[in-house]
Amino acid sequence: MIKFIIVDDDEKWIEIYEKLINELLFDSNKDYVIHKFKKYNNELKKIIDDNSEPKIYIMDLELDSKFGGMDILREIRNDDWDSEILVITNHDRMFETVHKEIYKTFDFIEKFDDLERRLKKDIKKIVDKKNDFGKFIYVNRKLSLQIYYKDILYIYRDTVDRKLVIKTSNNEFTVNISMNEMLRRLDNRFKRCHRSCIYNDDRVTKKNYVEGYFVIDTGERVDMLSKNYKGV
Repeated sequence: MIKFIIVDDDEKWIEIYEKLINELLFDSNKDYVIHKFKKYNNELKKIIDDNSEPKIYIMDLELDSKFGGMDILREIRNDDWDSEILVITNHDRMFETVHKEIYKTFDFIEKFDDLERRLKKDIKKIVDKKNDFGKFIYVNRKLSLQIYYKDILYIYRDTVDRKLVIKTSNNEFTVNISMNEMLRRLDNRFKRCHRSCIYNDDRVTKKNYVEGYFVIDTGERVDMLSKNYKGV
C-alpha cells in the first residue's frame, strides 16, 4: 500500500494534488490511499508516528497555522528517514533553509513554476523506484526492529533457544514469537515451507522437494523444504 499524505491549507491545491495522483495511479494496479490535511492535528500526528511503512508527503510550507510546514517536516524526520517528501512553496526563499534543516527532501517545487508537470514526474519516479514499502516491525523492551520484507531471505526456528531467526543478506535477527504469529505479520510473498521455516518466495531461485532444500538468490542452500508444505 502506497500512502500519500497531502498537507495544504488551500482546498484548491489539495484537489490539484489529488487529481494528479489519481491520474497517475488509478489504472496502475498499485494499491494506494490519499490522506488530506489542512493543518497539523492528532490524526496527522498518528500517521507521522506510524513507521510501519514509508509514505509520500506532499507538504506545503506556508500553512496558516501556528504549527507550520517546517515544524511538521521536522517532526516527520525525527525518526522517519524513509518516507519521501515533496516540498511545495509559493516562492524559493525557503529552499536553503529546508535543505539545511530537513534530511533528504526529494524535491522542492514552487506552486507557480510548472508544478503539475514536475509533481507528476516526481511521483512517478518515487512510485516506480519504491513500489515495495512493506516492513516487518518488532518491538519489545529490549529490541526494536524494522526490516523491509524484500530484504528478508528466510526465517527459521532455532533448535536451541526456540526463538525465530530472521535471515537477511547481511544480518540475522532473533525474535521471540511463534511461526503462526510471524506469518500473520508478513505479506503473501512469504510461504511456510517446513514446520520450522518460512521463506521469501521472491528470493528463492530453486526448490528441490525430493532432496528437501531451496536455494536463495544469494546462492545459499537451505535444507528446510518439506513436501508436507508444498502448495501452502
